[in-house]
Amino acid sequence: MERKEGERERERERERERERERERERERERERERDRQRETDRDRERDRERETERDRE
Repeated sequence: MERKEGERERERERERERERERERERERERERERDRQRETDRDRERDRERETERDRE
């Protein structure tokens, strides 16, 4: 009986570890998405600056 309980506890611990890993992967994906958004925002800002420069000429 104790052995089965120990196996179940180890399985629960493995499942918790898998869930933590999935959460870390989701956080990495959110960070990559934020980086892409910042890059897009910078590109748009550069484009606006170029347009402004052209308008001045």
